[in-house]
Parts: sequence; C-alpha cells; structure tokens
Amino acid sequence: MARRARSVASLLLAASVAASALLGLATRPRPGYARPAADRPPWAADAEALLEGVGEIAAPGALPGTLAVFGDDAFPVLLGGAGGKLRVPIAGAATLGKGRVVALAHGAFLGAGAAKVADTGRFLANAVRFVAGAARTPRVGVAATDLAPVLVARGFAAVEVPAAALAGRLDALDVVVLGEGSPPDALREALEAFVRRGGGLVTGLCPWGWKQVTGAPDLAGNGLQRLLAPAGLAFTEATAETTGPKGYVVAGPPGRAFHAARAVDLLAATAGAKAKGLDLALASRVAQEAVAVLPPGEKRLRARVRALARDRAAHLVPTAREPLDADRPLDRFLLAVAVADLATAAPGDVAAHPAAAAFTGVPPPGARATSRAVALDLAVPGWHSTGLHAVPGRPVTVRVPVTTDGGVAGLAVRIGAHADTLWHLPSWPRVPAITLETPLSGATTTVASAFGGLVYLVVPPGRTGLASVTVDGAVESPAYVLDATTKAQWAEARRAPGPWAELSTSKLVLTVPSEVVRGLDDPAPLLRFWDRVLDADADLAGIPRARPRPERIVADVEISAGYMHSGYPIMTHLDAAPRMVDVGLLATKGDWGLFHELGHNHQAPEWTFEGTGEVTCNLFALYVLETVCGFRGIGGHDALAERGAKAAAHVAAGAPFAAWKADPFLALATYVHLIEGFGWAPFREVFAAYRALPDAERPKDDAAKRDAWMVRFARAVGRDLGPFFVAWGVPTSEAARASIRDLPAWMPPGFPPRGAK
Repeated sequence: MARRARSVASLLLAASVAASALLGLATRPRPGYARPAADRPPWAADAEALLEGVGEIAAPGALPGTLAVFGDDAFPVLLGGAGGKLRVPIAGAATLGKGRVVALAHGAFLGAGAAKVADTGRFLANAVRFVAGAARTPRVGVAATDLAPVLVARGFAAVEVPAAALAGRLDALDVVVLGEGSPPDALREALEAFVRRGGGLVTGLCPWGWKQVTGAPDLAGNGLQRLLAPAGLAFTEATAETTGPKGYVVAGPPGRAFHAARAVDLLAATAGAKAKGLDLALASRVAQEAVAVLPPGEKRLRARVRALARDRAAHLVPTAREPLDADRPLDRFLLAVAVADLATAAPGDVAAHPAAAAFTGVPPPGARATSRAVALDLAVPGWHSTGLHAVPGRPVTVRVPVTTDGGVAGLAVRIGAHADTLWHLPSWPRVPAITLETPLSGATTTVASAFGGLVYLVVPPGRTGLASVTVDGAVESPAYVLDATTKAQWAEARRAPGPWAELSTSKLVLTVPSEVVRGLDDPAPLLRFWDRVLDADADLAGIPRARPRPERIVADVEISAGYMHSGYPIMTHLDAAPRMVDVGLLATKGDWGLFHELGHNHQAPEWTFEGTGEVTCNLFALYVLETVCGFRGIGGHDALAERGAKAAAHVAAGAPFAAWKADPFLALATYVHLIEGFGWAPFREVFAAYRALPDAERPKDDAAKRDAWMVRFARAVGRDLGPFFVAWGVPTSEAARASIRDLPAWMPPGFPPRGAK
C-alpha cells in the first residue's frame, strides 16, 4: 500500500503564503474590499446586508483560520490579514437549496464574550437575520456555544439546544447557530437537509485548532467541512492576522479576488504576460488555498485549473537558466497546484516532471534499476542513505521483514535530499518542493517521485535493533562510506549512473552532484579531515565525539534562505560542492561558511543570547581553523582584520549595546579578546558545564544568560570580567558583577583604547 505524508493543503498553503507580496503590491487604503464602481461584485448587496452597521469585529483568543469560497452561490464576507496588504476570507456565506449558510473560521466568533467586543454582536445578529430569510421572528436554536442570551437580548427567540439533541429539534427551528466542533454524520446530514429545505445555519470552526487537537492529517474528515462543501465553502489550514486594534476591520463587501473561481479568472488574464499588483497577489493566495481544500466532488473549478495547466504546461518548467519569477502569477499558481496534485497521486500515476531533467537530474537512459538490501541500524535516527537514486516517475518499492523489532511504526522512505522549499522566494530556479517522504505501511510500500532523487530510509528517535530493508526499482549512485568502501569498490561506484553522490562517515554525510566526485580517486583523506572537524566541534561544545546521527551537508541550486543555512541537513549552493570535497583546499584555507553552519548546529541557547545567534557559531569556525587547519592566530574571514578598529570606534561611541547586537563581527571581537586572553580551555570547560546543568538551573531569559555567561567564564579563568563587559557595553546586573569582584580584575592589553568614554 502506498501513502503520502504531506497533505495537498499543507503544500499549497506553503505556496500561497509565498504567492503573496512578491507581486509588487500597489498602495490602497482599504486592501481587499470592493471598489464602489464597475468592480462591484455580484454579491455586494447580500454582503452589505450582513455588514450593515459593522465597522470591526472581535479577534478570538487564537488566530482564526481562513475560508475558501468557490461555489457559484457562495461569497466572501469578512477578511483577515495575510501579511502586509494581503487579505484572506475569514467568513463567507452561501445559498444551499432554499436555505442559507454563514460560516466563520473560528468558533469563538460565536461566543458571548466576542459579541461584546466592537460590532461583533451586530454582525452576528445580521447573520441570523440573513440566514433566516423570510422568517420575520426566526426561532433560533443555539448549540455548542453560549450565544443564546446575547441573541435574546437582541430580540430573537433563541434557546439553547444540546448538540446531541439538535437533530431531533430541527423541525421546530428556523435557524441553527452551531459553535466549534465536528458534527457526526447523522447530525451533519440532518443539518444539510434542514438548510436545503429553507433553514438557516450560522457556524464556526478553528480549522487548524481542530487538526491540532484531533491529530487529523487534514480537514477532509471534519463534519463542518463536509457540511459546507455542497454550499461552495471550505475551511483551509491557514491562519489570518488581525487588521484592527480590536480584531478585524470591515470596510465593505470583499472584492472579486476573494472568490476562488473569480481569482482564477484574474490570474488567467495574465497568461503569457508579466504582471504584478495587489489584486493578483490576493487572487494567487486565494486560489491556491481554495484548490488545496476543494471537496472531491467539485468539478468546475478543478476542470478550469487543469485546462489552464494543459495550456501552460511548457511554461511550468523552472530552471536556473529560465527561472519562474513572481511576475508570472498564473504559472506559479499552476505549478503549485501541479506539485500538490503529485503529492496525492498513486505511484502508478506519477510521471516524470519535465523540470526533473534540469534538477535534480535524470540517470542515463540505459541505467538499470537494481535491488539492494540495506542493513538499517534502528538506534540511529534520521536519514539513512541507501546509495540509490529514484528515477523520476519510476516506482520504488521498500520491503521490510515482518520480524523487524517494533514493526515499521515511524519508519519512512524519503526520495530527495533537497528538502528546502522555495515558495516564498521571488524567483524559482527549480520546482519549489521536490522531495517526498512517505511512512512505511506494512511489509511493502511503493512510492514514486516526479522529480526523482536519492533514496533514504528514515528512522524516528527512540528505536533500537537492526533491520534488513530491501529497496527495489532505483538505480545506483556514487556512494562511499569511510572504513567500509574499499578503493577498488569506489573505483567502480564513482561511475554509477545516479546524478547525485554521497560521501559518508559516522559523523558527516556530504551530498553533491556526481560529476563533482567522479574524478576523486580516494575520498578517505577528505572524510578523515571532516571527521576531525566534527570532533573539534564536539570537543568545544562539550559533547561526545560519537554522534547519535551524522550531520549532513547538501548542495542545491537554490535554498530557502541565504547562501548557506544550518539544520538537518545544512544547505548550501552548488558552487560550494567542489570545495566540500577538496581536502587540499579545506586543510589549508578552511571554509568559513561551512564551519559557521556546523557551528550553528552546535550552539546552545543557554549561552547564546540576543545578538549572538550569528556570533557564538563562529567560535566553532575559529576553533576548527586553529585546531584542525592549523591557523596561527585569529583568521578565516576578511571582516576579522577590522576587529581592532571596530572595537575602538564602538567604545569611542559609548559602547551602545544596540550597535553591538547588530554587528556580528563587532560582537565576535569581544569573544576574540577572551580567546586571546585565556585560550580555548575555559570555553570547553564552561560549555561542558552548561551541558550538565539541570533544567531548573538553566538561564531562561537574555538578562540571566548574559549574567550567567559572564560569571561562569570569570570563575573558569579566575578573573573579574565585570569591567570588561561594562567596557564593551554588554549589560549585566550589579549583583552578577558583585559576585566576581573577589577575583583579580582583567582587561585585554590596550583595551579600552585611551580616551574612550
């Protein structure tokens, strides 16, 4: 059985959040609401009835979700913020049969507390009147919320009805107000029939909250979601920011861009042209969120999107040479939809995506699929390399013996090392999401990726034992494991057809294009160098050299942030790949960027306070450059040469802490003083002491972190560092400074400079 781990909604949500402000937003005083002229939407009169006398409504205790409006008889009513000038629907209304529905993306909107804030009570009264239709004095049943007294005070004949009894009371009601929840099938069916014959429904749900509480993979199983689907409304997995001091400002009926079908029309009008503007940014966001949650039976909008995708297929292939930029909103929307569709396609229905040829690459046509048994150490969490590459569009099967200790619970198969998503970037030189991770299900799991990539087996933390897992259907890739692969084996392996290669130790895995290593005769010296780097990082951090799992560094054509970033894996651009495997260059000149990112992975929050996130990681770079690469003195980055002048200017300016925090190399100069004054031993001692602290003794806020760092380092070196911290302008408490005054005072030679304040 094949399964997919990520929902379509989560993939499209990531894309829609990005769609966004990348389109060059024009200034407009009331973002998202309809213009009073020709752009007036067809639902304006109904929306005005719902919004009469309403200028702002309350914010619930937690951010509400958002609502997709896609039906012919549905329309948006209220908007929330989505970053900058972007807006998204948080309430909508629709006609269903002879009745009407109003839905809000948080049940707390329907509470008595919210009704007292701003114009929320007025809006709820308007909603009840709207869905009541012709009923002059509607009989209102209120379930799963405390709104009944509020409605009574506003002149309605409202009574509380237990949710369990609601289905049996519908014949005596004209309107139902149903708060947060997921009605069971019997009640859902009764409510749908009630509305279709002329009843009214006002309801609400916090969709992301329901998912969180229930652990559901998506919203498809929620009873309200299923109830609203025939009306052309659906909750999404996104959230909406407030737009006013009390919650959500109302400025008139929302415009056409907030109805998904109209949003797609707006995007379609840009086909073949470069375009930007607020309406397109709004439309792109709305359309993507809606497509993510369309019910299975919806056909019209799906057909429209698929027809556009067929027409624009040749334009949905981003490459480094011809990236897909934000001024092509239709193509970015269609590609996002295509990626989401691939996430739910059965393995047999997945074809190779044309963009795969550019990245991550396709093995040569003659490359033969193989079967490989992988010895899996379940005590090592994370990605386990298999030395195999999945061909784009070709199914891969994973077989796990039923005797595996603990079964397959938590185990997964992953295709692709390039885990960064690019939805938020203004330019896409590759498809923004190209990896796949699928839980193993039973003895056999089959998966397929349209983009291909290296095949991994993923182990969750906390497992033990060994398993022999067989992977079928992928081709071999160049793979070398230190102290396991012989030179003769590598001579053959480096010619393997897979386009990506991995060089591994128990401490680090390097993932690079295969062409980078095909000329590498012996990876052993390179990997022994990297092991020394990781051992140095461990020594400084005060952790064992033996690691629970290896670090990973992956080269990519584009990454989610910066030139490199830390994490699992560390990500870098392709131009770093040759340096990663050049032991001569690394051993003599080092690589500040890679050592810096590894430093991030070894930072501890207890001794990293505000302003030092990009500073204390560099201690590891300096330590590796000195102890592994043999640097004499402080070096490795051009900015370090200016540290003396920077320190003097900083002190001369009064040593403002704000300036210190804002300049990582200025702040690093403070630590360099300590390195030059006392060496590395106290850093190793203090970092190890932090590791051993019980939770109750760990500093929790920045002030406590600064105090603790100063005091612990001072005790380690036997010197009073209070005046040193004061001279640098790093704030510490009087009590902390007093606690180390019994030690001899210390200041670096020539610091602070003469004449400094």
